[in-house]
Amino acid sequence: MNHVLSIKNLHVEVEGKPVLKGVELTITPGETHAIMGPNGSGKSTLANAIMGHPKYTITKGDIRYNGKSILNLTPDKRALLGFFLSFQYPQSIQGVSVEEFLLAAYRNQQKYLHPDKPPVLVFRFKRMLKELMEMLQIDEKMAERDLNYRFSGGEKKKTEILQMAVLKPTMAILDETDSGLDVDALKTVCKGVALIKKQLDGKMGILLITHYQHILKYIKPDHVHVLKEGRIAKSGGASLAHQLEKKGYEWIR
Repeated sequence: MNHVLSIKNLHVEVEGKPVLKGVELTITPGETHAIMGPNGSGKSTLANAIMGHPKYTITKGDIRYNGKSILNLTPDKRALLGFFLSFQYPQSIQGVSVEEFLLAAYRNQQKYLHPDKPPVLVFRFKRMLKELMEMLQIDEKMAERDLNYRFSGGEKKKTEILQMAVLKPTMAILDETDSGLDVDALKTVCKGVALIKKQLDGKMGILLITHYQHILKYIKPDHVHVLKEGRIAKSGGASLAHQLEKKGYEWIR
């Protein structure tokens, strides 16, 4: 079976301190995997290591994308391959509109994927962006605003989902997407993720990192994994998340 993401015996250090201690995980196209676990278990470290953040040092193991190791690739090259990371706390950029940012990202991606084709014309990109914003129920005026500047938590997360819709990744990592969202904003964001996944027709794998079971009511996982003390201590189906909600993490060793 083809694995879009395969993690083998992954050990990661942060500033000389071991955090991940032998993580094993495989995700096939179309699957949604949820990573849960207590604070300090290494959930965000896993996300950053996959994306190649230089602060996170891989001391052992491998990360493979479609069967090929990506350890020697910089974060931008991993993104161009098809990786997408939704940040827990998205950064704001004054002076750069949402539309300008997305146009630059899209053109850069298309140049990498199709080097012989001319860059997309602005009016065609605007039309595509408008269609995606309508699909995701995002106000068109948001495209004119400075990226994440004075955005609410929900608006920031919606902008990231819009970016995901534009770039159409094959491996989406959602790092605590539910952080700071009220119920209505959470529903809207999760609906957007579901629409994008449907649009990509089973080609996108999702790694969803969360503290809480609540988001899993809207983004249904195929597999749930508990990360504890740097290792995946337990794996199961969606029912495992319900057990964690009732019993916490102490019973897992």
